[in-house]
Amino acid sequence: MVNVPKTKKTFCKSKECKKHTLHKVTQYKKGKDSLAAQGKRRYDRKQSGYGGQTKPILHKKSTAKGGTCVKAIMAPMNNVVDMKRGQK
Repeated sequence: MVNVPKTKKTFCKSKECKKHTLHKVTQYKKGKDSLAAQGKRRYDRKQSGYGGQTKPILHKKSTAKGGTCVKAIMAPMNNVVDMKRGQK
């Protein structure tokens, strides 16, 4: 886990701003999966009924390589600036 500051003074690219201002920093979170996606519908259809688990469940843990992806949001204009943290 990488320490992420709550606020960060960074450049704002919007037309109104074009200067360094204070941004609120949050970590990217995965959005909710859609139930209407084709793969999910196919998987649910395949899983229904008798026969148990039809696809392999991934037990291997992933390793973080790219660093933490963070977004900075400027409060008044709601502009988002993307940043990477913890890269080597």
